[in-house]
Amino acid sequence: MGRVNDTKIALVTGANKGIGYAIARGLGAIGFVVGVGARDGVRREEAVERLRAEGVDAFGVALDVTSDESVAAAAGAVERTVGRLDVLVNNAGIAGRIEGGAQDPTTLDLDVLRTVLDTNVIGVVRVTNAMLPMLLRAQSPRIVNMSSNMGSLALRTGPVMAAYAPSKSMLNSVTVQYARRLADTAVIVNAACPGYVATDFTGFAGSRAPEQGAAIAIRLATLPDDGPRGGFFDDAGVVPW
Repeated sequence: MGRVNDTKIALVTGANKGIGYAIARGLGAIGFVVGVGARDGVRREEAVERLRAEGVDAFGVALDVTSDESVAAAAGAVERTVGRLDVLVNNAGIAGRIEGGAQDPTTLDLDVLRTVLDTNVIGVVRVTNAMLPMLLRAQSPRIVNMSSNMGSLALRTGPVMAAYAPSKSMLNSVTVQYARRLADTAVIVNAACPGYVATDFTGFAGSRAPEQGAAIAIRLATLPDDGPRGGFFDDAGVVPW
């Protein structure tokens, strides 16, 4: 597809399946060129081919959010491939192991806690800061962090998962810090809750399709320049947290 200079570019992490893929497809459908960030090379290229078959201008980006080297290389690849970035969706996330009381707070496996935080929080910071120089050059840059209402201190939803849920609480807090720091720039940063979506992440037990979960991310990725900053939103609006 011929790319013109006013085409918007998005990078979605963990975009080879589930909600991430649905976000990539949804952004592509409204005219974005989409970078499919994923660790697994085979799955990444399969996702790119599927998106292209649906008419999306997609390209693959090798990206392991837990690796400084991988993230730096990914930023370089985006710069070389498309030269800029308008939207970053930090979607890559893990639930963490739960067997044997690994996420029961009274028997919490500290290695599980570290692993979950490394992807769900530190990974988001790593990717955001690597991509920020490009985003700061964009006209209407947007960052969307995919969170969960399980991270809400007010709602206390879902099962007890003492690594995963606090990782999303911290992600929301980090989102606010970015929004405060970037308040005098064009970069708008928010967190999104996709709801309980049927993907392999939930064992396909969710009640919502990936496209439904992706809708809020697409809305926040395309906010007007006077849109909200540092908020936590789902389809119904502001999520208490």
